[in-house]
Amino acid sequence: MKHTLKYFFSSCLLFSMVLVQAQETSTTTVKKETAPAKPKTETAKPELQEVKPDSIKTDRYGLRVGVDLYKLTRGLYDKDYKGIEIVGDFRLTKKYYIAAELGFEDKTTDDDRLNSTATGTYIKGGFDYNLYQNWLDMENLITIGLRGGFSTFSQELNSYKIYNPNPYWGEQPPIVDNKKYNGLTAGWIEVAMGLKAKVFNNVFVGFGVQLKMLVANTKPDGFDNLYIPGFNRTYDGSFGIGFNYTVSYFIPIYKKKTIIPTAKKEQPKK
Repeated sequence: MKHTLKYFFSSCLLFSMVLVQAQETSTTTVKKETAPAKPKTETAKPELQEVKPDSIKTDRYGLRVGVDLYKLTRGLYDKDYKGIEIVGDFRLTKKYYIAAELGFEDKTTDDDRLNSTATGTYIKGGFDYNLYQNWLDMENLITIGLRGGFSTFSQELNSYKIYNPNPYWGEQPPIVDNKKYNGLTAGWIEVAMGLKAKVFNNVFVGFGVQLKMLVANTKPDGFDNLYIPGFNRTYDGSFGIGFNYTVSYFIPIYKKKTIIPTAKKEQPKK
């Protein structure tokens, strides 16, 4: 009986130790399973770039009409000249303009051998290209363009001198003729360069230079055209030059908006 109890208690003690060991193993397993996961390391986000909003530029399109002040005021100090020129242009695109000039001239030319008066009208038409890049709300122009010109006029031979290769007795007096030749015409092409600056709201002042080449010329009998309205002096050939000083007024008709993208500003690297 004594040995039986001894074996019984020994068995209980062994069973208790096994049970405790099993509980410890289960607790450890549960703790391992329920242990919170380590937070993942977040990847570094790239630094954002500073972006500026795009600029919006409003371009105005319309008709500009003006007058050549040089021709208009020249008659005040030159008794041999009368004239007027109307200038105009219309904006087609951002850079291109249709341009035209219409005028009248009466010019007396006193040459070494003859004195003549040219009277007539002319018209020129073509285009201008604006080379100037304006800032916001600016409308200045630096242009280069091409024109075709046509003039219809008359020449009046006021007087002339007969050439004497042996002027022993001196020069002969000029012969007064006063003969008029009507229905004369001339045509030319020209390269026009100029600039226009806005000085007040819709008011522009400008200056231009033209290089001309005569391509058609109807001459009167017995002498050459020394001056052609719209072309100026012929300089004994087909080459001519001219310039104008204008004041004009711009009549806006419609507007177009242009988005000007701005460059992105990158953050400095650390």
